[in-house]
This record gives sequence, C-alpha cells and structure tokens, in this order.
Amino acid sequence: MRAKGASDVIFLLLNEDAVAGSLTTKSLSRYAARRLFERLQLLDVVRELSGRATFRLFGL
Repeated sequence: MRAKGASDVIFLLLNEDAVAGSLTTKSLSRYAARRLFERLQLLDVVRELSGRATFRLFGL
C-alpha cells in the first residue's frame, strides 16, 4: 500500500484481533484510515467485523 501510515495499520492488523476503522496515527488521519480500510476490504485483505455503519471494526 502506498499510503503514508499503511505500515502502522498493517502492523496493528497482524498483532491485534480487531482494529477500529477510525484509527489515527501520526501520519494517518481518521479519514485516510477509513479510505485505507475500504481499499483493503475491496482487495479482500481485511473483513469488517462489527456489521455496523457508524462504528466499524476490521480484522483479518
């Protein structure tokens, strides 16, 4: 992935059971994280676990 904070997100996905879709890091805003998770979901890399539209959890 070419997003600046993608490596942080991938690290968290590999080490945690679920990661919030609104995750923020130093180099990734909450909106960028949402777009990254949507892109990863389209590529079938992650699954949306919560089934809710307002608060989404993603995991492998």
